[in-house]
Amino acid sequence: MTIQINTDKTLTGEKRSSDFFISQITEALQRFESHITRIEVHFKDENGKKDGFNSISCLLEARLEGKQPIAITNQANTMDMAVTGAIDKIKTAIESILGKIQKH
Repeated sequence: MTIQINTDKTLTGEKRSSDFFISQITEALQRFESHITRIEVHFKDENGKKDGFNSISCLLEARLEGKQPIAITNQANTMDMAVTGAIDKIKTAIESILGKIQKH
């Protein structure tokens, strides 16, 4: 499972932060690892350099083997909170897709 982190120009994509997010995503999605080929993470500050509430957006795109990619978005005040919420949402989506496959 390959994980790629992308940020817009207003957010800093420090190596330390990227490593933390990669380990967090890897740990959370570990049980689906055999089904996921790639995860792309896109961070974006919706307000640019201005302050705002829930202005950090995290888009998680999971590419499942033999399936169409699925993407979810979560907004929060910080990058940490945005990625945590996005992980919860993508886990639910993947569980739903894989559950439907196993029933057939």
